Amino acid sequence: MRSSNSVALKAYAKINLGLRVIGRRRDGFHELRTIYQTISLADHLEVRLAAGPPAVSLETAGIEVPPGRQNLAVRAAEAVLQELNLRRKVTVFLRKRIPSGSGLGGSSSDAAAVIRAVLHLAGKKMPADRLLALAARLGSDVPFFFLGGRALGIGRGEEVYPLQEEPRRYCVLLYPGRSMDTATAFRRLRAPLLTSPSTRHTIELFCGSVGKGIWPRLGNDFEPVVFSAFRGLAAVKRSLLRSGAVMASLTGSGSVVFGVFEDYSQAQTAARRLRRPGADVFVARTVSRRELQDPLPGIVTAK
Repeated sequence: MRSSNSVALKAYAKINLGLRVIGRRRDGFHELRTIYQTISLADHLEVRLAAGPPAVSLETAGIEVPPGRQNLAVRAAEAVLQELNLRRKVTVFLRKRIPSGSGLGGSSSDAAAVIRAVLHLAGKKMPADRLLALAARLGSDVPFFFLGGRALGIGRGEEVYPLQEEPRRYCVLLYPGRSMDTATAFRRLRAPLLTSPSTRHTIELFCGSVGKGIWPRLGNDFEPVVFSAFRGLAAVKRSLLRSGAVMASLTGSGSVVFGVFEDYSQAQTAARRLRRPGADVFVARTVSRRELQDPLPGIVTAK
């Protein structure tokens, strides 16, 4: 059981079942259409709340992460303390499993988990619009992790809407051993790679095949950019499809490529075929919105 001043959580990764970049907005960001899906690959966190002047400390294990305020989990804790004017000390213990710069949203998921934990431990609640606005200031993917499951993302990706979910599927993910810088990926995403502004990218068209028993094959506009920078990733995608994946794609702006399988043993076989020196291969499952909502999204029993 958790103690009265600490709680343990999982911060689940996400994949993008489709990602289209429509163009640059007046605020300097890019207008996106994407479909998010949470998966079971997760970071593990323990968050403690104690009396004292507002302060946040971070202890880590596993994959190396940025220290101090360079880490989004620390900035998230600071933001929620300031938002609620809480005079508390927050300690975050982070065991990192989701590769950074992979397109799996690990740092955004960590940030959302920390906010949930601090609210829970402080016995506080925030209206949904205020909570999501706080999350969006931290990063475009952060609001999604308060919803989870399968969802549509528009705007910068921060405006999210739940979509009908499918039965459990299994995902094989390959991380090539190095990350793709998001800003670099966007700089390289130029015409004719940008989605044509004349194309009708309404929500109805983008989500037309979703929720009808058909896994989306919507594509990812970053694939030409990332596949040219990471030799072998295009071959990984082809291998996943040959192994029986119902779809395969880059997630986010890279660098992970994933395939979705209906059968677990088929996914395991595909993963064995992909394993190679210098790369990390994971097998995960889809995580539904319902799993994330009872009683506090992402909570697990602390030991």
